[in-house]
Amino acid sequence: MPEPTNEPAREPTPPNGPQEPQQEAGFEVLIIPQGRFELGQLVATPGALKALEAAQTSPAELAGRHLMGDWGTVDKEDWAANDRALKDGERLISAYALPQTGEKIWVITERDRSATTVLLPSEY
Repeated sequence: MPEPTNEPAREPTPPNGPQEPQQEAGFEVLIIPQGRFELGQLVATPGALKALEAAQTSPAELAGRHLMGDWGTVDKEDWAANDRALKDGERLISAYALPQTGEKIWVITERDRSATTVLLPSEY
């Protein structure tokens, strides 16, 4: 019988060891909560990825905010247009200022909800 210890109980380790997030050739699996609409395929432009890395921000963070209806720094008219687009099936656009750098990033979901793109305004 093992000796009692003062260490807290630990979760058993899976038979193949702890499971790490999978990454392959520059791809990362992102788990994003269900939101107010379908994101479709999530893609990001090279410029956006570089800006996100510099700001130490995950594309999943911005996609999650977008998905939940937090449209970021868009003006009142665009905010209202996005809210209508949720009902009418139109395109959705969010704008966010990245922490640390202040660089602006857009997140755009196509009207058919087939894809959501994270990009710099200059890449539009």
